[in-house]
Amino acid sequence: MKDNENAPLSLLMNLDDFRNNASAAESKNKKLFAKLKRTKPKDLDQQVHQFHDEAFEHIDCLKCANCCKTTSPIFYQRDMDRAAKHLRMKTGDFLQKYLHMDEDGDFVLNEAPCPFLGSDNYCSIYESRPDACREYPHTNRKKVVQIMDLTYRNTLVCPAVFEIAEKLRKIY
Repeated sequence: MKDNENAPLSLLMNLDDFRNNASAAESKNKKLFAKLKRTKPKDLDQQVHQFHDEAFEHIDCLKCANCCKTTSPIFYQRDMDRAAKHLRMKTGDFLQKYLHMDEDGDFVLNEAPCPFLGSDNYCSIYESRPDACREYPHTNRKKVVQIMDLTYRNTLVCPAVFEIAEKLRKIY
């Protein structure tokens, strides 16, 4: 993090600063999460959950929305049905208009930023958003060791996950 080593992410100037810091720490974070995946520390869930709570005390998703601006959640059938109903569309029409199947066989958005993200960073289908959005950034779930690869990737997207990684690196 260069000169911002001890500054909370909420005090960083902007998303460009976050992206630069996340990119600079990419190899260190990749090693960290590979080690955690391999060693499976018994207190990992407890530590991650504590750091998750601390990060979200000062990081406001509505001021960031980087996840919505840069990545797509996976849409499962129930997600498509729920979003389509919210938009008063048929599920097939929703799928055709907004989604495509990626190389992994998952349904994802056709474009980024998310078409449901407003200029105020509010989601127009918030009540009906996909489960992946509801659970993002997944750092408050049980058995976090099972998603170390995803958590590593999220250090490049979410300032809160990046901050969690910075704290984890100090104790592991």
